[in-house]
Amino acid sequence: MNVVAIIPALDEEGSIGAVVSALPCDLLSRVIVVDNGSRDGTACAAARAGAEVVAEPRRGYGYACLAGVTAAPEADTLLFLDGDFSDYPEEAGRVLAPIFDHQADVALGSRMLSLRSRQALPPAARAGNRLATTLIRLLDGVQVTDLAPFKAIRADALRDLDLREVTYGWTIELIVRAAQRRLRIVEVPVRYRPRLAGKSKVSGDLRGTVRASARILLTLGRLHLPLDHAVRGRHP
Repeated sequence: MNVVAIIPALDEEGSIGAVVSALPCDLLSRVIVVDNGSRDGTACAAARAGAEVVAEPRRGYGYACLAGVTAAPEADTLLFLDGDFSDYPEEAGRVLAPIFDHQADVALGSRMLSLRSRQALPPAARAGNRLATTLIRLLDGVQVTDLAPFKAIRADALRDLDLREVTYGWTIELIVRAAQRRLRIVEVPVRYRPRLAGKSKVSGDLRGTVRASARILLTLGRLHLPLDHAVRGRHP
């Protein structure tokens, strides 16, 4: 199976090399780091660690993920993880296993299924997860526990979802669209730790927390507008 890892990265010079080096190379055909407009040496550090570097100057997690997808047209499976070394890259096999075993179309590495990992999350991130996953369960009937940064999806399924969200609401859109298309979504527990360096762009301060909560609500609202369903909800 042709598996490509995609790592969106913004100002992660201090950690990106460790992330790339810790990935199990025997499971992956390529590792792509998407430099999302970094002002430091993220791109050079990623290249030194052996990753391919794709530049996406438009800031936004969704922009970065989509740039990585575009750069890997040959992929059968796409693996996403963060560039701050808060995920454990060596657990890629655990995240990929449900897809390799044909048990899932989407595999989410849930930090909430492990007590230690859950406690490593900032309170704002835990609250945002709780809000989003509760709304997804109520609106879309799928039980998930985490807006997982560490995740894998069949490449053909991802392209069929036609994702448009360009911010960190991209993962919410992925999960909701997958649920609406009746794709098989499986969660697996993964470990998590505080980021290696720097501050979270999403939940590192009050402003980021407020923006993240607003983005969650705006993204979920957009995904469930009647017009949006009429235009994009024609698939079984």
